[in-house]
Amino acid sequence: MYFNLIIIGDEILHRSRTDKHFAFFKALLEQHGLRLHQVQYLPDDPELLIKQLRRSFSDGLPTFVTGGIGGTPDDHTRQAAAAALSLPIMRHPEAARLIAAVSLKRGDTLDSAEHEQRLNMADFPQGADLIPNSYNTIAGFYIRKHYFFPGFPIMAHPMAEWVLNTYYADRFHQTRTELRAIWIYGLPES
Repeated sequence: MYFNLIIIGDEILHRSRTDKHFAFFKALLEQHGLRLHQVQYLPDDPELLIKQLRRSFSDGLPTFVTGGIGGTPDDHTRQAAAAALSLPIMRHPEAARLIAAVSLKRGDTLDSAEHEQRLNMADFPQGADLIPNSYNTIAGFYIRKHYFFPGFPIMAHPMAEWVLNTYYADRFHQTRTELRAIWIYGLPES
């Protein structure tokens, strides 16, 4: 079984942060007998995200998406996913409840600016379901075989493991893989 991976973030493309997702996801899939089909690196550009997510949803392959689901102004992935599917953004009640608990634990009131900013992370495309986040309980989401995680590996990687174990365990080690090679010496590659 094949999976796609979309890694979103200007910070990765412009080298202010090193990508730690590609190697992890490749190894995670391989350890379960699954395969990585393709990888895309995308900037935090709403129009490009909509275009590429629309194409990705039409592919029908399960896809991991990292980055851009936070509450800062440069995070556009949640809105782009909704636009790519022609769906409205809706506040997910369970995600909002989890965020309220985080805000209260941090000492913020539920009418504070900090909580209101954080609450944006509970807005998903209509019909999306939650992916639990064991690091800080602020959930990711999934819709139509696309699994959206924060860009931070400490959160995204356990969430991806949860997705595989929850939805794809019956597919582990079902795909046979082989490698065949012919070595010809004394000739250039061309």
